[in-house]
Amino acid sequence: MAIAQAGSGTHELQDTPFAAALAHFREERLDQADAACRRLLATDPLHADALHLLGLISARAGQLDAAIDLIAQAIRISQTNPDYFANLGRLLVRRERLDEALKSFDIALKLRPDSVDAWLGLGDVLQRQRRFQDALLAFDHVLGLEPRNADAAEKGGRLLLDLQRFEDAAAFFERLIEIDPGHYEARNLLGRALANLRRFEEAANVFNAAAAMRPELPAAFNNLGVALTDLRRYDQAIAAFDRAVALAPALAEIHNNRGNALKAQNRFAEALSDYDRAIALKPAYAGAHGNRGACLDELSRPDEALTSFRAALAVQGDHADTHWNLAVNRLRAGDFTTGWREAEWRWKVPGLGLKRRAFDRPPWLGGEPIEGKVLLLTNDQGFGDAIQFCRYIPRLAARGARVVLEIAAPLQELLGGMIGLAHCVVKGDALPAFDFHCPLTSLPLAFDTTLDTIPSDVPYLSVPARARDWKPWLGAHRALRIGLVWSGNPDHFNDHNRSIALRALAPLFDIGAQFVSLQKNARQADQAALRDCPDVLDAASLLDTFADTAALVAQLDLVVSVDTSVAHLAGALGKPVFILLPHVADWRWLAGRDDSPWYPTARLFRQGATRQWAPVVMELREALRQFLTAG
Repeated sequence: MAIAQAGSGTHELQDTPFAAALAHFREERLDQADAACRRLLATDPLHADALHLLGLISARAGQLDAAIDLIAQAIRISQTNPDYFANLGRLLVRRERLDEALKSFDIALKLRPDSVDAWLGLGDVLQRQRRFQDALLAFDHVLGLEPRNADAAEKGGRLLLDLQRFEDAAAFFERLIEIDPGHYEARNLLGRALANLRRFEEAANVFNAAAAMRPELPAAFNNLGVALTDLRRYDQAIAAFDRAVALAPALAEIHNNRGNALKAQNRFAEALSDYDRAIALKPAYAGAHGNRGACLDELSRPDEALTSFRAALAVQGDHADTHWNLAVNRLRAGDFTTGWREAEWRWKVPGLGLKRRAFDRPPWLGGEPIEGKVLLLTNDQGFGDAIQFCRYIPRLAARGARVVLEIAAPLQELLGGMIGLAHCVVKGDALPAFDFHCPLTSLPLAFDTTLDTIPSDVPYLSVPARARDWKPWLGAHRALRIGLVWSGNPDHFNDHNRSIALRALAPLFDIGAQFVSLQKNARQADQAALRDCPDVLDAASLLDTFADTAALVAQLDLVVSVDTSVAHLAGALGKPVFILLPHVADWRWLAGRDDSPWYPTARLFRQGATRQWAPVVMELREALRQFLTAG
């Protein structure tokens, strides 16, 4: 708080008794300052500066009501001192008397428009009133008046971080570090902003710098571990968490975060121990309960997982990650009634990176009549999801809707000719007018889909008329043709579990079939393995769109794929498809089944408890031999 200078009220600078009181206050000799003020007021009850200083002393002692009353008395005596009003405003904020505080800061700024202290206080009260843009303008104004004001840079940055305006927040924290290079917390805050921008490498570097600056503090090591986990540098992440645990063994968040790194390495028993430790330290820790549930799901203990999810939600009912994990648990178990409803929390899960579209038309989730209405469908997740859930389009048309689909360019030609679809727009192009909108992955909820009511008639996709003719490229059909996809998107969170190295599939190649690689963006090691398999036809360079892939799949007898969009494509085309799944597979393949209610022509091959692919490949080899014999 600003201290009014002696003489700024009704008294002169040479007011020695007040100067002595002020000196005591500045040296933190509060008892002496209090006594001096009271002696002065005993002889001069209208000494405004003494009343104001006595109010500041009372505030330091936590006597806020007395402090407000004393400074208000000073203002009644002298109404021209901006420091009085600014300090009164700060005290009123502390008592949550925000409207009064706002008036006090307004008066302070009328008296002294360039008062940095008053602008900072105004920003604080505006933030408390949730007038966030106005608060940011106040902090910006301070930086205009005083470019090296660390308080304004920190307050503005923290507010922007809370508002999830991470780019702007990072700029504020970079400015704060420039103002105060030794500001440890500024680096932690900057790192958090960068991590939310998915600039994990930069975030890790910033956290490293903070840890080097204050190696006796755990925060930077913990934050570094989180960033390294996001970078999938798990051993380094665990080493950082170990440092943080050594510094703060009773901090539950560190144990929880280390559990996440261990779980990402499939070290589930160790991760479970960390989650248990976090919960023991902090029983009302929703995140740890939820993560424990996800870990138990990975251990194929779904009922125990469900108990943990419910414990998390009992602590924090709006914990989005837990709602999403609960959705996965229930959908995998076939409890679609709960699962679809819980899956709507996906929009609030930061790790999924989904952004709800902002339209001026209402959403549709099955409640309103759509006969004669234009319904816009958007794809909120991956290519495979779009292929899986576009099956509802004919049903929407049967309800009388005029269905418009917005889709990514690689899918436009394939999906654009679907029965029941009125118009297909490439994402990014102008949209026609519409009455309602719905994401594709919300359609099962809109139709109250159960295991028994999945629209499972196949094929529901067909090869576009103008698609590529693959017959000349394939040549004579002398042996059964088997399409092959062995890896998915390397950026997928579960890629390390669902993708296979091509060399692991070598036992398949001598069964007397013609293998055709449908694999796009093969990894470097797989490209080398493919060169060592000259009998495998590689179509990668010719597959520009899903229409191309669909036309090629139509010429094959069977597709073998890991859990990728091509598996969905083959199923949607009604083509026999063998799908290789990790031990704990994505929810859509359910649990404990070798068939799929979504795709009647699919057969599922699952890892066992060892989580090894070799037994799966040998099982697949035998199934392929039988398929060839039957063919």
